[in-house]
Amino acid sequence: MTKTPFPKTLGNWIAGEECAADGGETFDKISPHDGAVLCSAARSRQADAGAAVAAAAIAQPAWAAMPAVQRGNILHDVVMRLRARAGDMARTVALETGKSPGEAMGETGGAIQQGLFMAGEGMRLYGRTTTSGTPNKQAMTIRAPLGVAGLIIAANTPIANIAWKVFPALICGNGVVLKAAEDTPASAWLFGEIAKQAGLPDGVLNIVQGLGVEAGRPLVEDARVAVLSFTGSTAVGREIARTGGERMAKVSLELGGKNPLVVCDDADLDKAVEWTVLSAFSNAGQRCASGSRIIIFESVYDAFREKLLAHTATLKVGPGDDDDFGPVINERQLNIMLSAIETARGRGAAVLAGGGRLTGKAHVKGCYLAPTVIEGAGPADEISTSELFGPIACLYRVPDFEAAVTLANDSPYGLTAAIHTRSVDRASEFVRRVEAGTVSVNAGTYGSEPHMPFGGVKASGNGSREPGTEAIEFYSSLKNVYTLVNPERV
Repeated sequence: MTKTPFPKTLGNWIAGEECAADGGETFDKISPHDGAVLCSAARSRQADAGAAVAAAAIAQPAWAAMPAVQRGNILHDVVMRLRARAGDMARTVALETGKSPGEAMGETGGAIQQGLFMAGEGMRLYGRTTTSGTPNKQAMTIRAPLGVAGLIIAANTPIANIAWKVFPALICGNGVVLKAAEDTPASAWLFGEIAKQAGLPDGVLNIVQGLGVEAGRPLVEDARVAVLSFTGSTAVGREIARTGGERMAKVSLELGGKNPLVVCDDADLDKAVEWTVLSAFSNAGQRCASGSRIIIFESVYDAFREKLLAHTATLKVGPGDDDDFGPVINERQLNIMLSAIETARGRGAAVLAGGGRLTGKAHVKGCYLAPTVIEGAGPADEISTSELFGPIACLYRVPDFEAAVTLANDSPYGLTAAIHTRSVDRASEFVRRVEAGTVSVNAGTYGSEPHMPFGGVKASGNGSREPGTEAIEFYSSLKNVYTLVNPERV
């Protein structure tokens, strides 16, 4: 058996040292591909989260006092170390998530690009100079860190999620406590090792393993944590918003999505099918930006459905580079999806493809769901309104553009959206009217770049945006500075 890039038992990283949970407890990380135990990780609780916050609070003032350009240079060293160990990180991501090696390497490359962008922001932490209405008075703003940042990530793209939050929080001068996703503890552990090897000062970045209620909630409740960033479910996001809001913490929430992809009667149907398959099924549908509601004009519905089902039938499911997507992250999530599909059947929806667990020799021990296409679900049905985070797409017929926009917006979520049309007028009007934080024309519902903001409206978030330069706005505060000048003393 090939040696893994991580040990069999993963500890926390606190004050620059790896340590076990205070109570000595661990939990097992199970492979979604074959059900094997990959490793065990520290099962942290309040004492561990508190120790990590204390370490961050001690290290943060010196980190904040360092010029931002120098902080950027150190983060650049971290990114270069990550690049040197990209193979180790990609292998870790692939083992933990069941992704193909190629997809895991692509995700790692995206994290590297994110780190490079944010390291460069150390030279661009702009304030502004302006004018005052008072004679001999100068006015300006400068950026200041907030203190300790508590970061809670999801497991769907583990190293990308780490990079999205850790690098902007650090470049702004904050101390960081990262609560690793319980389904991807090794990716977070390895990042901690890489950061230490690269020379990041001890205590500036602390990583806590554990379950959400046991290790994440204490972080949210800790009054020493000035800023909280969470990626995950809307239900948990609401709880974090309530708890953080009560103690006046700054909170960023990047939550769920039930994202529409509209296919107009003038669309290139082959391209629309290609992007629908990528939006709905890539990464096993485990994207908050997954395209799960496919809205098709009546006049092209049958032709589009036929092409989509033909393409879906060619998809291969497994952990290899020859496969189109891998397993879902764990047994619990798979069972939630299977239950939702059965509920939809019971309400009269038709399952046109997939709909069940894959049980062949290559899949029997893993959490594999066949790519699933459903039609006939009502817009208000649970499967139409709840994020399932799996390879499930529902088809909806609409008569025209107005009905398509109405249905696209008839959702509690508003994260991403896409439209396929040859008409610049339709595209422009859709971009203007659709209720979403990210909109694509003739592409997929997913996709973000390091220098661009990402986030949603309605139940998809609280209005914050990460990453991009907009992340700097979240992880720092603006301080107004006034200086009175006496010309007579010159």
